[in-house]
Amino acid sequence: MNTSDKSGIPGLLHVDHVALTVPDLDAAVAFYTDVIGGVELYRLGPFDAREMPLMPDGRDWCEAHVNVADARLMIAMLQIGPTIMLELFQYDRPTTRNTNPPRNCDLGGHHIAFKVANLDAAVEHLLKHNVRVMSGPIQMDEGPCAGLQVRYFLDPWGNQLELVQYERQAFEANSPVAIYR
Repeated sequence: MNTSDKSGIPGLLHVDHVALTVPDLDAAVAFYTDVIGGVELYRLGPFDAREMPLMPDGRDWCEAHVNVADARLMIAMLQIGPTIMLELFQYDRPTTRNTNPPRNCDLGGHHIAFKVANLDAAVEHLLKHNVRVMSGPIQMDEGPCAGLQVRYFLDPWGNQLELVQYERQAFEANSPVAIYR
């Protein structure tokens, strides 16, 4: 790798969306719209590898394009706030797959953070909807994240999510790049 070339991907603009796989697309759309506050933009599918032509190299379409052989899937795209596009996937096949989301410490572990104006009010809202909210808040009083408060929670399928509240974080004063907010 040439470390002198720091340009990255030519023409890169920003992260377009994040995606989660869920076991029930309708229930996930309901949770992320009714509880979180997203808006459903569209749905696609079902896409069934068994009904699509094979690729020239003999692989099925899903294996060639999304690295999942013999897949059957449906997709919904949501907008959450002004900056997050959330793509939800439901796979009906293959039936042999991990059905538990990774923990933060596992390879592929992840979470999505939602910035809120009032952390306490947001937590109260989640609790009213029987959402599992982790202990907290975690308060950062010093260091690069000074001024940050966070609280983690889980969606109904165990995907880890986070609420964050801050005006500015300490690292922003000396950041080498403009911070998008």
